[in-house]
Amino acid sequence: MIRLTHVTKTYARSGTALSDVTLRVGKGEFVFLTGPSGAGKSTILKLSYLEEMPTSGEVKVSGVSSATASRNDVAKLRRKLGIVFQDFRLLENRTAEQNVSFALEVIGTPKANIPNKVARALTQVGLASKANALPRELSGGEQQRVAIARALVNDPFLLIADEPTGNLDERATRGIFQLLREINAAGTAVVMATHNLELVRSSDFRTVELDHGKIVFDSAAEGAAS
Repeated sequence: MIRLTHVTKTYARSGTALSDVTLRVGKGEFVFLTGPSGAGKSTILKLSYLEEMPTSGEVKVSGVSSATASRNDVAKLRRKLGIVFQDFRLLENRTAEQNVSFALEVIGTPKANIPNKVARALTQVGLASKANALPRELSGGEQQRVAIARALVNDPFLLIADEPTGNLDERATRGIFQLLREINAAGTAVVMATHNLELVRSSDFRTVELDHGKIVFDSAAEGAAS
């Protein structure tokens, strides 16, 4: 589903972000990306939805290759992905319902289909009762749930989450993580970058640790070795 093959990513200003990384993420997997700031976690995520292209090597996501993908191919791929960020990225002047609707409007979903899809997504994240609330009227955890509903509304095969609990307190963090577990259990693959090692240790999901742009630990490889 996601395949990075001997991927190196170098930036003109900051230098090498990833160095000869090979990584596979299978259908329906839940994978944590861990490691210190600057280790390369966010770069892997950006490569996974082809916002960035590798300097060398190949990234392949659901059959779409960085080596041959057109802008149209990338646009089509992203419609099948859900992406969640640490800072929520909600439209402040739109309600929860309108924020989720917007994700469907921009890809041309027929208007008649939007209300049911939005209601289902908000129900899935436990916010049906807050559909008409503006972001400023919601807690941080609730805002992240709206962001997750927005990411889920188009039934993605893969949810990419970049530090989704980074701005949340412990209770909200547990709630968001439980929600991500439920989403994964329903069949959606999840790749989550996090600094929260307690969260990682509390589950038995695959963990990939990065340091200085290289993979230094992969629990899947460790399991295979044992």
